[in-house]
Amino acid sequence: MLFETSIQDAPSLSESLETVQLSPLSDILLSIGEKHAHYDLFADSAPRKAWHAEHSDLARCDLAEEHVHLFPKVGLRVVAVWKRTVKGATLAQIKDNDDMVPLFANRLAPVICSVLGNNLADGGFALVTTPRRRHRQRNFACLVTQALAIRLKIPYREDVAIARTKQRIGVDFTLGCLPPEPNLIVFDDFVTTGSTLGAMNRLLSPMGKNLVYFVGVDNQ
Repeated sequence: MLFETSIQDAPSLSESLETVQLSPLSDILLSIGEKHAHYDLFADSAPRKAWHAEHSDLARCDLAEEHVHLFPKVGLRVVAVWKRTVKGATLAQIKDNDDMVPLFANRLAPVICSVLGNNLADGGFALVTTPRRRHRQRNFACLVTQALAIRLKIPYREDVAIARTKQRIGVDFTLGCLPPEPNLIVFDDFVTTGSTLGAMNRLLSPMGKNLVYFVGVDNQ
């Protein structure tokens, strides 16, 4: 039976975040498009090394203990449920396991409800995810986003962003289908460099959309 999350039943994030405090939604929406003035993706090799690590045995997550936290990526503020671990399944194994789809959705739904609160109930929100690239037929991020839409009872807008190449660094997307909702919850399964989320922000913010970002695993 599908798990459904209501705003009233969602646990308080203060119990999970400990010393980390989430800003009010209004503050997040005001600053979500801000970039660090001198941020340079290619300033050093760290982003490329981090991306290669996602496909190595070092990139793992045991998904055992939630580590809900707010962290900056390419000038954006992102909420993640887990952090990478030394032991556990590789990220590739997680993506290939169908049982991981409801697990991700069930863990993320209460977090999203807790962060957005009554704003989510007031409507005007939709879920989107990053473009299909390497896995077009069975895309893990798309499957989780679909499951989240059912649990949160809001629309999932598919193929909003289109990737013309498979590269991950320095990417830019083109518009596929612009959602009518003014507020978009952008989900990604794993985030390493943040380049993909940055590309989503560059595409959708100039079109007047308010964006908030949630990910499954913070892979750094």
